[in-house]
Amino acid sequence: MRVRALLTFLAIPALLTGTAISAEAFPSAEVGGIAMAPLADPGVAPGGNFDLSVWQLQEPVGSPGSPTTISSSRLQGANGFQDSYFYTDTRDGAMTFWAPEKGVTTPNSNYARSELREMNKSGSAANWSLSGTHKLSATLRVVSVTSNVCVGQVHLGTGGSSTKPLLELYYHSNGDIVLGTENSPDGGQTPHTVGHVAIGKTWTYTIGISGGNTINLTVNGTTTHYGIPSSFNQYKQYFKAGSYNQSSSDSTTKGARVAFYGLTVSHS
Repeated sequence: MRVRALLTFLAIPALLTGTAISAEAFPSAEVGGIAMAPLADPGVAPGGNFDLSVWQLQEPVGSPGSPTTISSSRLQGANGFQDSYFYTDTRDGAMTFWAPEKGVTTPNSNYARSELREMNKSGSAANWSLSGTHKLSATLRVVSVTSNVCVGQVHLGTGGSSTKPLLELYYHSNGDIVLGTENSPDGGQTPHTVGHVAIGKTWTYTIGISGGNTINLTVNGTTTHYGIPSSFNQYKQYFKAGSYNQSSSDSTTKGARVAFYGLTVSHS
C-alpha cells in the first residue's frame, strides 16, 4: 500500500472539556482505528505537527470567484503558513479550519470554505482512477456550525466537464452525520444518515473507494456501502477535507469551525 499522507493528531481532546489527553491514555495507540502519536506541540503551525506535503489549502479570502490557495511548500514545517482561517489550536494542538458564512467562494459554489485539496508529492494535483483502493480516514470534532458543514469529499477530477463531487460527508448542527452521494456527474444528491455525534465531541470516519464501483463509509466503527453509478467511470478523483461551510449570510462571525486530530490518505 502506498500512503500519500499521514496527518496524525498528536493528542485527543476530552469530549466535553477540550482538555488534551496524551496518546499514552490509549494503550492500543489507536482511536477509532486511527493511529495516534505523542502529544502535539500547540505552539507551532499545523505543518509542524502534521505532514502537509500532499495537500493544498483553499481559504475563504481572495478575489470574487477566485479564493486564495496556499501551496504545500508554504504549509509545511513548524513555521509554515497559518492564519485566522487555518491554524493550530493552542489549547490542544488541533489543526483547525474556520469558514465563516461570508467569504470568497469558487465560481460553482455559494459557500465559503477553509479546506485541504489532495496533491501529489511532485506538487501536481492528485487525480486518481476509481479502480484500486483509496481511503481517507479522519479523527475530528466540529467545534461550531450554523447549519451544516462538509468535512470530507471525494471530488471529480479530469475526464469531463462536471465540477460535482462524487460524495460529500456532512455534519449537521443537530448532531447528524450525513453522507451525500451524487446520482450522476450532472447532479442530484441522495442523503444517507450514517451517525449522530453531539457537537464538540470527537468522532472518526473512513471514506473508502474500492473496485471502481463501491463506496465504503465507516463512521465510529460502523460501515455502510454504496454503489457508484457507471456514469462516473470516465472521471478521475481526489480527496478533500476541512471545513466547507454549507450556509451563507452577511455574517463574518457565524460559520463552521472544525478541528482535525488525524487524517490519513492511502492508495493501492
